[in-house]
Amino acid sequence: MAPVRPKLVATDLDGTLVRKDGTVSPYTRQVLAGLEAQGVPVIFVTGRPLRWTTPVFEHVGSHGLAIVSNGALVWDVAEQIPRMTRALESGASFEVASRIRAALPGSLFGAERVDGFAVEPGFPGGREDAPQQELSELTAGPMLKLLSLHPDQQPDDYWKRAAEVVGDLATVTHSSTFALLEISAYGVTKASTLAQVAESLGVGAEDVIAFGDMPNDLAMLTWAGRSFAMADAHPEVRECAGEVAPSHEEDGVARVLAEVFDL
Repeated sequence: MAPVRPKLVATDLDGTLVRKDGTVSPYTRQVLAGLEAQGVPVIFVTGRPLRWTTPVFEHVGSHGLAIVSNGALVWDVAEQIPRMTRALESGASFEVASRIRAALPGSLFGAERVDGFAVEPGFPGGREDAPQQELSELTAGPMLKLLSLHPDQQPDDYWKRAAEVVGDLATVTHSSTFALLEISAYGVTKASTLAQVAESLGVGAEDVIAFGDMPNDLAMLTWAGRSFAMADAHPEVRECAGEVAPSHEEDGVARVLAEVFDL
């Protein structure tokens, strides 16, 4: 029996839909337009903050919904307004940062908020215009993501140790090739927010096809009825996903979707 045609497409951006140069190919745009013509919702589900996601909307059509900051914010692309916010509250973020720093000295922190980005003094790679704040000020209000960076740790080791330390308070993941953790409110993942959005559209997990490449995609790929890891994905992602798509440099998402939806 042929697989049932999905009713919703969920795709990560970096390393998945978007090429290394930050663009989306004409072929991928053509396939996405074909899905729109068929009435199939396409939801972008990314760890990127909103300010880094907006430019991608220009490549793929400013319509529909996007889930950004690993599930902390659902953004209405057409109306340019938030539809859902799932913030990490100040008390939890301060405790999380304190525990990680005690267990992994040398950790530095940043905060992604709906209205901007701030970092601790010395945070590597911080934008020149990002406000620098001490930890108590940095964590004084709700945020979409707490970022934790260590200059000397190996990414997966840092991720797993931090999750051991704060897993009862928050969700810890990563999507970088260096030791930068992305920390959300407890239970907030791409999957849990996507599940709520899908339910609002009358779609169950079994009717979702999802694509990803990094550990922050694991929950989403596990949840979706049909899941694809990109060919060059993180080893744990390839092991988790049901199938493997060609790499993002080879229009892997678009090639799979064109076959599934006869585009």
